[in-house]
Amino acid sequence: MLKVLRKPLLSGLALAIVLPAGLSSVSAAENQPVSALDAAVELDERYAKSFDIGAAVEPSMLQGKDAEVLKRHYNSLVAENVMKPINIQPEEGKFTFEEMDKIVEFAKENNMKLRGHTLIWHSQVPEWFFLDKEGNKMVDETDPKQREKNKKLLLKRLETHVKTIVKRYKSDISSWDVVNEVVDDNGQLRNSPWYQITGTDYIKVAFETADRYAGKDAKLYINDYNTEIDPKRETLYNLVKELVEDGVPIDGVGHQAHIQIGWPSIAEIEKTINMFADLGLDNQITELDVSLYGWPPKPAYPTYDEIPASEFDRQAAHYDELFKLYEKLDDKISSVTFWGVADNHTWLNDRAEQYNDGVGADAPFVFDKDYNVKPAYWAIIDEES
Repeated sequence: MLKVLRKPLLSGLALAIVLPAGLSSVSAAENQPVSALDAAVELDERYAKSFDIGAAVEPSMLQGKDAEVLKRHYNSLVAENVMKPINIQPEEGKFTFEEMDKIVEFAKENNMKLRGHTLIWHSQVPEWFFLDKEGNKMVDETDPKQREKNKKLLLKRLETHVKTIVKRYKSDISSWDVVNEVVDDNGQLRNSPWYQITGTDYIKVAFETADRYAGKDAKLYINDYNTEIDPKRETLYNLVKELVEDGVPIDGVGHQAHIQIGWPSIAEIEKTINMFADLGLDNQITELDVSLYGWPPKPAYPTYDEIPASEFDRQAAHYDELFKLYEKLDDKISSVTFWGVADNHTWLNDRAEQYNDGVGADAPFVFDKDYNVKPAYWAIIDEES
């Protein structure tokens, strides 16, 4: 049996907490810190009927408190960085699998699913991919015949890269981010070296190669950020629609969901999920974090030396809306992955360094930097009595 208690948020907003019958509610009622390890409701169990709950990790996070929180609250993992091209094949033909293997082993030991991120990306990719056999930059070539040779060489390198990785983890990875961020913010196809040299053929070859060597039940995704915003959304939709109609084996769209409190709107998120579902595709939320700040934080948005309680309440309210929407659309969403485990490790803090002289560390997750639950946690495990 479950009983529903009422827990006041730090600024007085009330949310329902579901606790097993007989569990003391003293710590909740008195607003004492509650460790993620002691929290009554596990995130993955809360959403077991709807979708997987994942976290992005570095190998260093597979021990200590991070590992314990992962085991308790998540049933899916993704590598934050170690599978990106520059890390896994820094030199042509030299694949470095050791760090990714650690994540694979941890997932196996704890019966977790794995997402593969990312096979092809315009960023964090070594330069050698885009050099011809003489070491010249392919993008600078003007001779039509040499450009065609360069295109074939690059696509061959891409095929080898994807084939080698996918074959190695064929039995381990169930979802692949095959290509990442192919549409720019201006609504144009990203003018990356991949695109300049091959057009959209690199996307097709990447999916066809992954499909050829992936596990029987593995799903293949095209992954991007700001998928909720036009003109980027429209361009991505038209691209995916065309690829699907051409028979390219795309199973779904990954929506990174690096979002902020109040942006984008819940209505736009819902529209996006439904648009791609209407193409017969799955949706995954692949890199979720809810920033307390805007982009960039300065000068338009404030940051804080110490974040006010009211901001955590606003964040909780947004998480509440977000997960209610995800649950409503759970027939169209198979996985929701946070881009981290707790607030002590987030790429968003790099923005504070870049834009605000190090002031204003972000706090985008449902567990704080000390692995205690935040108002956002209580919000997303809330159930109606």
